[in-house]
Amino acid sequence: MMRFEGKVAIVTGAGSGIGEACAQTLAAQGAAVVIADVSEPGGNRVADGITRAGGRAVFCRTDVSDESDVANLVRTAIDSFGGLHLAVNNAGLSHPQARLHEIAPADFDTAANVTLRGTFLCMRAELGHFVEHGTGAIVNVSSCAGLKSATRMAGYSASKHGVIGLTRTAAIDYASEGIRINSVAPATIATPKILSYPTELQAQWASLIPMGRMGTPREVADLVTFLLSDEASFITGSTYELDGGMMQALPA
Repeated sequence: MMRFEGKVAIVTGAGSGIGEACAQTLAAQGAAVVIADVSEPGGNRVADGITRAGGRAVFCRTDVSDESDVANLVRTAIDSFGGLHLAVNNAGLSHPQARLHEIAPADFDTAANVTLRGTFLCMRAELGHFVEHGTGAIVNVSSCAGLKSATRMAGYSASKHGVIGLTRTAAIDYASEGIRINSVAPATIATPKILSYPTELQAQWASLIPMGRMGTPREVADLVTFLLSDEASFITGSTYELDGGMMQALPA
């Protein structure tokens, strides 16, 4: 199903995990994709894989917390493929687990700069182009930690809450201009980073999910691409839980 034929998309944090799956799914459905990541090996690998599979992709090394990098990212989409129609703002960072008074300010800043400031800067640049052309769709990747508390992860949780706040506010501000903005809130997803942790820890995380397993990057990508598509043309300002029932099972 080539639902994105003729569309150009940006995906941040696309060098692995959820971002990689989103980029691959968009490309398989016809979009030209700009792969944004701070990792050159990861970003080039994903872009090359899409190209070898017959899709269109370029890599643009991007630190989303840097305004000039983000401006260059949008320019790369326009220069490489002639426009920009879709964006997945997925890049984010956590910090070492600790209670709030034990979190180093530098660790908090790093998490917030990438996860929250990075999402803001990307949306700002993307929306500037979308307003000029009267169309566009954005999906921001938050987390279940952006909907409820996340023990010993105050900076990460606050940043992910902020991503949802940006999504909801911007969705209303731009709804009358043909621009839709939504977010997704995954529980633990079996990304390469998560799978690098000890199996006992992975099992503990999976046990918190009523379905008894972690999600997959492809499952997140399928929801993200639906929200970007014309099939979701009346959906904006929404946050979708992708959690195997976890949020419903938690105490109120």
